[in-house]
Amino acid sequence: MPFGAEVAGNGKVRFRTWAPDHDALSVKIDHDTPVPLQKAADGWFEGVLPCSPGATYRYVPPDGSELADPAARAQAGGVSGPSVVVDPCTYQWRHADWLGRPWSNAVVYELHVGAFGGFNGLRERLPELAALGITAIELMPIAQFPGSRNWGYDGVLPFAPAACYGSPDELKAMVDTAHGLGLMVLLDVVYNHFGPDGNVMPRLASAFFRDDLDTPWGPAIDFRRPQVREYFIGNALYWLMEYRFDGLRIDAAHAITERAWLVEMAATVRKEVETVRHVHLVLENEHNDAGLLQGGFDAQWNDDAHHVLHVLLTGEADAYYADYAADPTDGLAKWLGDGFVYQGQPCSHRDGAPRGQPSSHLPTTAFVNCLQNHDQIGNRALGERLSTLADPDALRAATALLLLVPQVPMLFMGEEWNSRRPFLYFTDHHGELAEAVREGRRREFSKFPAFRDPERRERIPDPNALETFTDSIPDFECVQAPPGSTHRDWIRELLALRHHALTQRLPGTSALGAEVLGPGAVVARWRMGDGAVLTILVNLGKEVVTDPAPASDQLLFETPTGAFDRMCEGCLVPGSMLALLAPAPEGDAR
Repeated sequence: MPFGAEVAGNGKVRFRTWAPDHDALSVKIDHDTPVPLQKAADGWFEGVLPCSPGATYRYVPPDGSELADPAARAQAGGVSGPSVVVDPCTYQWRHADWLGRPWSNAVVYELHVGAFGGFNGLRERLPELAALGITAIELMPIAQFPGSRNWGYDGVLPFAPAACYGSPDELKAMVDTAHGLGLMVLLDVVYNHFGPDGNVMPRLASAFFRDDLDTPWGPAIDFRRPQVREYFIGNALYWLMEYRFDGLRIDAAHAITERAWLVEMAATVRKEVETVRHVHLVLENEHNDAGLLQGGFDAQWNDDAHHVLHVLLTGEADAYYADYAADPTDGLAKWLGDGFVYQGQPCSHRDGAPRGQPSSHLPTTAFVNCLQNHDQIGNRALGERLSTLADPDALRAATALLLLVPQVPMLFMGEEWNSRRPFLYFTDHHGELAEAVREGRRREFSKFPAFRDPERRERIPDPNALETFTDSIPDFECVQAPPGSTHRDWIRELLALRHHALTQRLPGTSALGAEVLGPGAVVARWRMGDGAVLTILVNLGKEVVTDPAPASDQLLFETPTGAFDRMCEGCLVPGSMLALLAPAPEGDAR
């Protein structure tokens, strides 16, 4: 890596960092006297010193302060402790021949490592997820953060797996086990900001940040600088090559000021990572930038799909849901037919500015859809899931829609057994920062009608309270329920159907259009890669829709039971979803 501590052999380690704010910089190894590093051009400092893996170290500027390495591979004692020299070659991979899976195979399961009990706790539960039909787990950020619990988006040392989750080798063992079960492992990475506590970068390189542009998290990171670009590209390669992750999800890419860096990063990944591996890059990008999905990026989290479905299922119209509330059924048809709902139209939540680009030409697998994720549950004041907010029949139909449309589905941990346990926003800050986070969150929700009453705002859980985290741990005992007609069994059956009937047909799939049938009801069609035609009808409204579509005997799936017979009678009942699959016509060249 261009940054950090690298084992050089012969009992030596090379230390290298960028510290243009200082004329001199030393490294203190274990409890020894600090040793000066050699100053190189452009603010770099480096040195090759006697040292062994497992040693701790800190950088020491002229003021005598002791700082963690911004590119530490591990930390002892969290963000305030020393960095640790790690030899990345000590772990012996058992499944080194794993090459990944094509993106068209993806059924993603988002999870929080801490809620699963750390790397070893997650490793124990991987067989359950593989048996369910999941093909890719996506970890919320694991970079070292302050305290012992955090969503991960307050990370300040992007190269160091959080010590409270386990060691680097325990993370590798988890990834290795997943590969042995046929599971891809994706990692959520945060390149748009650092957390508020423990960030050492401003004390070494204030030029890492812009002085002319602020973000909600402080000064914007200056992606115009080559050292900054190199730092984060190195981080992406580090996770993909040293830990053999199968892909990355780039958090809030819209908050990265230089779009060209995203293009550069993706191109570098494609060039540097072994070409025989399936490696996937996924964006979170409010800009709905279709151009990025035609090059190095495989897919984007499709917030449009989530927001339309949420409005239809709950009737909520606060905040950004207002952009979808005027005609959510039309939004549902646009999503199914084109991918993005916002493709350049004015967006009221953005003061009328246009949002998005045309997307109908993109592969269907360029869109990752979900009904729930960490943001959309955890950023609610009380962390409620749809299991407590939506009509059960409509939610069941929407779940079937999610899992059988020819886009990429994503479930959030616990969703497979319809968990009713909340997922809350939690941190482990202390002192003034803890108070600021607690009060800031309550102030944020004062804009919502349900929390204008100060007494009700006081009931919003304190993010720093231990019980806020423990209340968010999924009720895993539900996994142990005996086999039968449980929600989890139903999800397993749906995923088996997807893998059997749709997955191999996904490459080359194109949308044939979607039509509104009635309030909350839509019919959509796709020509699959082999020429077969998939038709989906869904009614998330409260009224029966008459004459929904011509009857067909090619039933693939229905919910509820009997919905297909009712459709043949001319009725699409509320809370229903049907999938019909017609084989390719004879002579179809595909």
